Amino acid sequence: MITVESVSKSFNGKKAVDAISFQANDKEILVLLGTSGCGKTTMLKMINRLIEVDSGTILIDGKNIQSQKVEEVRMGIGFVMQHSGLFPHYTIQQNIAVIPELLKWDKKKTLERTLELLHKLHLSEEVLTRFPNELSGGQQQRVGIARALIADSPVLLMDEPFGALDNITKADIHAEFKSLEELKNKTIILVTHDVQEAFDLGHKICLMDQGKIIQTGTPKEMLYQPKNDFVKNFFAKNRLLLEYKVARLKDMASLIDGSRFYEELQFSDNVGLWDALQQLSADTTLSGDYENLVKAFNEYRKFQAV
Repeated sequence: MITVESVSKSFNGKKAVDAISFQANDKEILVLLGTSGCGKTTMLKMINRLIEVDSGTILIDGKNIQSQKVEEVRMGIGFVMQHSGLFPHYTIQQNIAVIPELLKWDKKKTLERTLELLHKLHLSEEVLTRFPNELSGGQQQRVGIARALIADSPVLLMDEPFGALDNITKADIHAEFKSLEELKNKTIILVTHDVQEAFDLGHKICLMDQGKIIQTGTPKEMLYQPKNDFVKNFFAKNRLLLEYKVARLKDMASLIDGSRFYEELQFSDNVGLWDALQQLSADTTLSGDYENLVKAFNEYRKFQAV
C-alpha cells in the first residue's frame, strides 16, 4: 500500500532523513520507532506532503504522490498528531466535521458518521457542544482519532498520538485501538519513541537512528534477531516485558503443563501470552494456570537466541 524508496530530506545542509526505504503493506500497522531527532516525524510528514522530499519516491497504492495535487494526496489520508491537534476555538462537532466540510458532505451524513464514531470510541454525544479544553487528554485524543477516521481513508498516519497521555489512560486507549474494527482495514504508519507502544500496536517496526533505518522486522524479530548491538541495546532496558508481549501461546504449546488451561479457559493458541496472563490474573481461582503459564514461558525463553 505505501512504498518509500530511497527518500532523503535535509535541513540547513544536515540530513534529517537519509536514503530511507520501507514498505507498509495493506492493513498493516508499521511503526517508525526511535529517539527524538532520529527523523521519524520528518519521514511521516513527507508521506502526506506536509514536508516535501529532496530525493526519492513515495508511492501510495502504486501512485507517486509527487505526481498528484497535494489536496488529492491528503484527502486519501487520515492524520492524527500529538496532543490531538484539535482547533481550540471549534466545538468538538466542528473539529470532527473539518474533512466532511471539505468533501462537501451533507450535514445529515456528517452527523450520522460522527455519532457512529463517538459510540465506537466510547465518547458521549454531550461532548459535541464542548470545546477541546473542556475535555480530558484521553477524550481529546479520541476526538482526534474520530476526526482522522471520519472520511474512512485507507491510510492513517499517526505522529506520537498517545505521547501526552498518562500510562493508565494510554493503556486504555491502546486496548480500544487494537479492538477498533475501523482500524483493521487500514494501512497505518505510527511514529513513537515508546518501545512498549511499538510492541503493543505494531505488526512491523522500523528502528531509526540519525536519519537511517537500522533494522526492519516484526517485534519478535527485533528482539531475537537483532541486526547489531545498537538494536540489541535499544531494547535491553525493557527486554523481559517485551518478551512477554511478543510470546504467543502457540509458541509454548508443548511446554504448557496439562490441558485444563485450554479446556476451561478456551484460549485460542494464537492468543498473546501477555493478554492471557492479564485475563488469568483477574481470577484468583486460576492462580495455578497463571503459574503454569509463567513456568512454560521461562522454559520457552531458554530456546530463544541472542
